[in-house]
Amino acid sequence: MVLPAVPATPSDLLNVPVAARPRIDPRDVVVPEGYEVDVVLAGLSFPTGMGFAPDGTLYVLEGGSTWPTRPYLPARVLRLAPDGDLRSVGEETLGGPRGVAVHDGGVYIADKGGHASRIVRYDVASGERTVVVDGLPDGGWHEPGGPVFGPDGLMYFGQGSVSQQGVVLPQGFTVDMAKHPDAYDVPGQDVTLTGNNVQSYDPTSPYPYYVETGAFKPFGTPARAGEVVRGQVKCSSGIWRSRPDGSDLELLAWGVRNPYGMAISEDGELYVSDNDFEETGDRAIADDPDRIWHIRNAREPFGSVSTPDWYGFPDICGDGLPVWHESHLPRRGTPAKPLLADPPPWAGPAAFLEKPHSCMTKMDFCRSDEFGHRGRLFACEWGTLAPMNSPRSEDLEHGFKVISVDTGAGTAEDFVRNARPGPASALGTGGIERPVDCTFSPDGRSLYVLDFGVARVEETTMMSFARTGVLWRVTRR
Repeated sequence: MVLPAVPATPSDLLNVPVAARPRIDPRDVVVPEGYEVDVVLAGLSFPTGMGFAPDGTLYVLEGGSTWPTRPYLPARVLRLAPDGDLRSVGEETLGGPRGVAVHDGGVYIADKGGHASRIVRYDVASGERTVVVDGLPDGGWHEPGGPVFGPDGLMYFGQGSVSQQGVVLPQGFTVDMAKHPDAYDVPGQDVTLTGNNVQSYDPTSPYPYYVETGAFKPFGTPARAGEVVRGQVKCSSGIWRSRPDGSDLELLAWGVRNPYGMAISEDGELYVSDNDFEETGDRAIADDPDRIWHIRNAREPFGSVSTPDWYGFPDICGDGLPVWHESHLPRRGTPAKPLLADPPPWAGPAAFLEKPHSCMTKMDFCRSDEFGHRGRLFACEWGTLAPMNSPRSEDLEHGFKVISVDTGAGTAEDFVRNARPGPASALGTGGIERPVDCTFSPDGRSLYVLDFGVARVEETTMMSFARTGVLWRVTRR
């Protein structure tokens, strides 16, 4: 279906007929000297990911009504041709499409779950749609990662945890329990539980009633001390690889809380972004940094990984400290206790640590001498959900930018940002709102930045606004 798209002049973008984002102005976006910014598309509804075909065709995903919004909006797969033709080539159900990669005549899409996430393939020539991977445990809160394809021709992808904090709790009620009350986390290895259950109120009961819930259990089901939960290849918080048709699925790692961003370097190394624990609720954890993990098992020959690496969820923060460490004790909520009696060896440290609640999302490596910064990892930071997930005033300004990461040194520099921290709508400018994805064009000359649009957060709610998403382009002069 061809979509109505009309050329817009710079003056048109200063008077956009969308109240939540009436002004879009590249002049308000700060980039390093020698680079310039322009707008490719505006008016997108909750864009969540993008990916280029070798010929320059760009596929852009709209997330649909996963976020609190009315009226209903479809979760679409859009195709932007090099000549500017824009059309919808498909719609996805569940929680909507989240990541896209083009490989060998197919468009591969990660679908966010309701109860289970999946990878689907659209044939570029025929449009035929095929589910290639299904049944990845998901409760509707955290995201699938990827897919991305390595130089080995294999498909790499991930899936975040079902719970926010390691135990299914009422804080995720509107996303998790109301739709899928029996959803729960699944470990990637056999684990023994401590029996440290979490007591919380039961929002499904007509009367005030407290229940206990254990790790890797549905809500209201306690765990026993010494109980063993068997690991599964299709776990939650996992990172996998497979053949492009989904066969020979191999679990590389688990314990990655929210692996939304995945990128493979020129030398074939896999990196995954991850988001911190929340400082709220009945298992609250403070000052957990966002991070980028180096998934070292991706180096191993395909089919040889018998034991996946463990990156800490649900008991270890991004800095390697346990969630009950004094530095992670919360100001708000109930402090966390250990859930695993025999945790696997921790696979850290992280390749990069960022400020808590920056909300690191998708990323891409620069492979271009013409653009500069070759070998650097460009990573999006969607921006904080404070005060909903943190009572700390300093967390209100974290994120809302694209950074350039030196994965070897573990350092980063801001590359795309507003003049002041925060989203443009809160600052009264026409700059960026919430960067969700960035990718380099096939010719390596430009960095495309996908801006989710306006999402306003209060202490107990978040509201996102349709038709406020923007696709920006950064080019070296």
